[in-house]
Amino acid sequence: MAQALLNTIKTSTLVKNLIASSQLKLNYKQMKIALLGYGKMGQIIEKFAVERGHEIVLKITIDNQEDLTRQNLKSADVAIDFSTPDSVLKNIDACFDANVPIVVGTTGWYGKLQEVKDDCNNSNNTLLYGSNFSIGVNLFFKLNQTLAKLMNNYPAYEVQVEEIHHTQKLDAPSGTAITLAEGIVDNLDRKEEWLNEVVGTDVELFPKAEQLLIESHRIENIPGTHTVIYSSEVDEIEIKHTAHNRAGFALGAVVAAEWLKDKKGFFSITDIFE
Repeated sequence: MAQALLNTIKTSTLVKNLIASSQLKLNYKQMKIALLGYGKMGQIIEKFAVERGHEIVLKITIDNQEDLTRQNLKSADVAIDFSTPDSVLKNIDACFDANVPIVVGTTGWYGKLQEVKDDCNNSNNTLLYGSNFSIGVNLFFKLNQTLAKLMNNYPAYEVQVEEIHHTQKLDAPSGTAITLAEGIVDNLDRKEEWLNEVVGTDVELFPKAEQLLIESHRIENIPGTHTVIYSSEVDEIEIKHTAHNRAGFALGAVVAAEWLKDKKGFFSITDIFE
């Protein structure tokens, strides 16, 4: 099983392109960028964008929402949104109205994903979203899908997803955990849906055999840790991604913006590597 997994990963076009893109030798033009959300992530994104020769022309925070106007947005070539689940849909609508491409790193809005996709395509706009812009996490997504397919042959293993984030993260489960869970549900025949338990609340869930549990933990100063666990009576298999800081997410968002410029349509982070 391990050799088959390694062979699949080695020959994956996605992985080859991910490795190549991690060198960040992309052909891009200098851009004017609007930052929608200027918290910790927004500030790190600004640092990488400026280092790569781009100009920040607009910064939207909770204190200057009135500056999110069509005129101000039109001064930008692209917008990058790392705001909040409560404001992201309004920000997307504003960018569509101004006809400005937007990269969305905020999660917690995927229940409206199809609606936003339809709006994007019908209005001839441009949006790229991702639950995680880290190169390493996207490798992890591919590894997760491949392992799930292999585990169809090993029904003795029960699977679970665990995610740990800082206490300031407002949504649970994380978008990355949802992507992992969907990768398992799509590839492991014995799982049909996922459900989420937030550890530390009064609600304890007991998943059915066809349900996949995502267990969410909120702990101070944890940028993000995601683990997929396959357990049997005799052993346990884990694949795990641990973010040491937010830099990988931020740099990936800038690279996504560079890739998105001059394109039309609705994209996900995986499209960059195809």
